[in-house]
Amino acid sequence: MKVDFDIDLHHLTRVEGHGNIHIRVKEGRLSEATWAVVETPRFFESIVKGMSAERVPFLTSRICGICSISHTLTSIRALERAMEIEPPETARMIRLLAMHGETLQSHALHLFFLAAPDFLDTPSVLPIMQSHPEIVKAGLLLKELGNEISTVTTGRCTHPVSLVLGGVSKAPSKSQLLGLKQMIADRRTALFRATDFFGTLILPDFVRETEFISLRNGTTYPSIGGDLVSTDGVVRDENSYLEMTNEYLVEFSTSKFTKLSRQSSAAGALARFNNNYDLLHPRAKSVASNFDLKPVCHNPFMNNIAQLVECHHIIEDASQLVEKLLENDMKEIRSEWNPKAGAATGAVEAPRGILYHHMETDEKGKVVKADCIIPTTQNNANIHFDLHALAEQALKEGKSEKETEKLCVTLVRAYDPCISCSVH
Repeated sequence: MKVDFDIDLHHLTRVEGHGNIHIRVKEGRLSEATWAVVETPRFFESIVKGMSAERVPFLTSRICGICSISHTLTSIRALERAMEIEPPETARMIRLLAMHGETLQSHALHLFFLAAPDFLDTPSVLPIMQSHPEIVKAGLLLKELGNEISTVTTGRCTHPVSLVLGGVSKAPSKSQLLGLKQMIADRRTALFRATDFFGTLILPDFVRETEFISLRNGTTYPSIGGDLVSTDGVVRDENSYLEMTNEYLVEFSTSKFTKLSRQSSAAGALARFNNNYDLLHPRAKSVASNFDLKPVCHNPFMNNIAQLVECHHIIEDASQLVEKLLENDMKEIRSEWNPKAGAATGAVEAPRGILYHHMETDEKGKVVKADCIIPTTQNNANIHFDLHALAEQALKEGKSEKETEKLCVTLVRAYDPCISCSVH
């Protein structure tokens, strides 16, 4: 029997920001499948023009309340490269640890409180607090650990105050690091419990081949800086970010779309995994193997599992960084610098994928031009075309309107979109 239905979801829940899903089926055929961002642009690139380089990172951190450390460090990296500033190695380690904290708290928020309800068929995390209280507790413990790492390294868990041009303005104390060391050791149990739980969930079987873009430095799992690479073999320098993104406008979305070698591309945990599997900590590789997650994986629902795998890598790498910092005298944490005219791009792996800030300065060290391209901006086209392919697959499999709707909302949430950021 031929079916007609119209799925019209305004402001999808359990995502950051406002996005709409439109699925229309007429006489058994898919006539529309659209992912539309409806946020109002916020013009951060114009706001920072004329500001001193020192002040800019504190403003760009406000682009996002979840990824504020990423935005701060991306602006700092762009400005440091533009003005040829070299931060000390100790500051680099502190910054990397801060990135780990942000990614852990973001992944925990998404996995346990935004995505998990989809796989347990509940409208929110509230029923899970009754049915699986130990899992909700594990999520809270992991998010708390991420918050604490961020606070110790940047002064607070969001909108950092100690990440500055040339390094950091204040280093963690030995007592803070010792507390962090113990907290990391204690929270491993929560991560193992969470991993066992996610192993019981059944993720949809859906594949649409795409191109995955991330950073890669060939030495460590990507975080701050490196080459821009794709699973289709494209390799570019950070300053060639526009060649990787190719932004364009669509009439139904206030956020731009991007593409590279194909119709669309994807960034995020799964992209990092696909391009950098060999650089994961052995424990993270073992977890990936248990979920049969191998590169190159083209199932977007597995982005959830890639985030879980990254949590294992983060905890192990953060533990090693804390040990190194405990052995460090912390005397060299900031380099002196002078204003200089220049232009450069900084690229950082934010929790949701590769983030670009391009900054140009004058001889007084004031920003004269800025450009920001956000991970979710890079994912929007992939979400859009995935929705179309998923809806078609659902029709072929005889899924009902309700089943199709659930698949589509679960797909969008799997990308962990930060919609407001994508219009910055």
